[in-house]
Amino acid sequence: MNAPKKIQISKELIGKLALYANKSNAKAIGQLLSSFLPFIFLWFLMYKSLDYSYLITFLLGILNAFFLVRIFIIQHDCGHHSFVQNTKLRKLIGHVCSFFSTIPFKYWAASHAVHHKHNGQLELRDIGDLPTMTALEFKQASQAKRFFYRIYRSPVVLFVLVPIYYMLFNLRLPLIQLQSFKKINKSLWLFNALLIVLFITMLFVFDWSKFLATHLTVLGIFAVIAIWFFYVQHQHEKGYKMPKDKWDYITSALKGSTYYKLPRIFRWLTGNIGLHHLHHLNPAIPNYNLKKCLDENPWLNKHVTTIGFFESLKFATHKLWDEQQERMISFTEFYQLNKLNLI
Repeated sequence: MNAPKKIQISKELIGKLALYANKSNAKAIGQLLSSFLPFIFLWFLMYKSLDYSYLITFLLGILNAFFLVRIFIIQHDCGHHSFVQNTKLRKLIGHVCSFFSTIPFKYWAASHAVHHKHNGQLELRDIGDLPTMTALEFKQASQAKRFFYRIYRSPVVLFVLVPIYYMLFNLRLPLIQLQSFKKINKSLWLFNALLIVLFITMLFVFDWSKFLATHLTVLGIFAVIAIWFFYVQHQHEKGYKMPKDKWDYITSALKGSTYYKLPRIFRWLTGNIGLHHLHHLNPAIPNYNLKKCLDENPWLNKHVTTIGFFESLKFATHKLWDEQQERMISFTEFYQLNKLNLI
């Protein structure tokens, strides 16, 4: 397999992006208030609405899940040493956010850093992205393995059951077997213990059944949204997945990440994370500076795959990475190319 042509961007242009990494306490405070206050308000509305109809609770939960996404993006920024200048305050904000999102701040930030350093490398494709088989791997796999992979990549499993599994198991167990994670794993166990204490406390403060119905609803919808965004950001057809020895950081950022161009309200609700190619080029840029950076540097969109919401729905058919064609393909395409029985 030959490596695709590297995207050549001058050091001067890349260097200019650092100008947008400036942190603003005023913008940070504004985001904290516009994220936490609506979330808490809607959470109590959800809790009270259970006295009338769970349908109302669920509908409020959809909206509130997006405010939880905003809270998580703040946590995400803090994990990138962004958002606010003061280190201690940044860590405090990140940890507070983590108890709302239930995503461990230190452990997840470390795993996400691995993702940024190796995004698109076939050797580490399952860290920060959804596990994806290559067409060759799928072809050489046993019938049983192909069957279970097809089940795993089905929409209901991938976008409903996997988010729940991810929240319940992947974020609770030290599954990343890298040397650098030995010390970080301790922080995961501590976070889990504190989260359990917090949940038990809430069960005594509130009606336990209503608390669980409220909080698990918003967490479940939040998890689905989060997994969908992870999927759309790196599972597009003409993406970038290469062996480590042929991999290039800039090409990976611009070609291996999408620009998810959403309406302004959804861009706001999701903390500009749809501008993912820019985020991968310079993760130190706070989410509140990403749009300005993009608008003032139009060259950023020259090589990226730009998609809207309805276009992104087609990504659900992307199942395998075809190394020969250098694109994602469906199972149907795979079987047509290889003339194998559907298994």
